Amino acid sequence: MSIETVPDSGYYSISNVSVQSSITTATDDTVSIQKMPDYTYFRSLWWTEGNIHPEAKWEEAKLPYVLVEGVTLEEYERRTDEFNVHGLWEWTNYKVSVYELPLKPHETCISAIIKYFNKSCGDADDTNARIIGFGATRTRDDNSGKEADASFRPRKPRVPAPSGSDGENEPWPNIVVEVACSESIDHVFEKVKNYWLMDFSRVHDAIVIKIDPVPENRMPSRMQAWHFCSRNRIRRGADLPHRTHFEFGTHDGAGNPLNIPRGVCLIKIDLDCLYYQARSDVRIPRHILPDPIVLDFSIIREEIFYAYDV
Repeated sequence: MSIETVPDSGYYSISNVSVQSSITTATDDTVSIQKMPDYTYFRSLWWTEGNIHPEAKWEEAKLPYVLVEGVTLEEYERRTDEFNVHGLWEWTNYKVSVYELPLKPHETCISAIIKYFNKSCGDADDTNARIIGFGATRTRDDNSGKEADASFRPRKPRVPAPSGSDGENEPWPNIVVEVACSESIDHVFEKVKNYWLMDFSRVHDAIVIKIDPVPENRMPSRMQAWHFCSRNRIRRGADLPHRTHFEFGTHDGAGNPLNIPRGVCLIKIDLDCLYYQARSDVRIPRHILPDPIVLDFSIIREEIFYAYDV
C-alpha cells in the first residue's frame, strides 16, 4: 500500500482513496494534533478488503451509501463472491452502493422466513413439483445487479437471452423476500416495483419486511410486512399496490404496545403464483400443498425473538 501526501489539501492518498489527515494547531507552548473524523477510507475497506472496520461507523451512514464508482458488473460480482457479501450491496450504472448492513435482526428474520417457507412447501419435496430455494442468488439486467434476501421457484424452462435473471437465459424466481433493517422502505419498494416485479417476465410475488433499527443486542419491537403480487398491477407502467400490509411486532410506530395472536398476521401465496410458468412436466400439487400457502408472521416473530433468548 502506498501513501502519498496531496499538496495543500490536508489529505493523504492511500490506495487511490482520499482520507483526511490530522490537522495541526499551534498553542502557546505545545502543538496539538486533532483527529478530524472522516470515515471515507475506513468504509472503503469493505470494498477493498472485505473488512467492516469499526472506525467506519456504518451505523451512522445514510443508506444507500455509494461505496465505489467506475466499477464493472463483472468486478462487482467478483468482489461479492470473494468477500461473501450478499443482500447488502447493489450495482447500478457502474456504482456500488451499500443499502443494508448485516445486523442481527436482519439476518435472523431472513433465516426464520426461509425455514418457515421451506417447511410450508415441504410436502412437495419428494415430487417433481418441489420448490427450490435460491437464497441471495445474484440477478442482473442491462444497468443493474441485485440480490434478494431469499428467493424461491419451481423448475422452470430457460428463457430467451438476454431476458433471464442472469442476463442470459436463467429463469427468474417466482417469490423473493426483502428484509429491510437499515435500508429505507422507499428504497426497498423501488426495487420491488421497478426491478423484481417490473413485469410478468420477472418475479411474480414479493414479501417485504421492515424492522425498525434498534441498538445492538436489543430485541426489535416494530416490525411490518407487505405482500406484493404482480397480478395487482392494473396495466403496464402503472403503480403496483401492495396486496397485504400489517404490523407484527410488539409495538406500533407510535410506541403503542401490540398483542397480536396467531392467525391474524397472514401472507397468502396462491399456488398459481408460486408455480407461475413452471415447466410443462411440473404439475401444480394441489392435492399435496394447501392453496394458498399461508405464512403466519406471529411464528416469524417468535423465531426472531428466540435469537435474543441467549
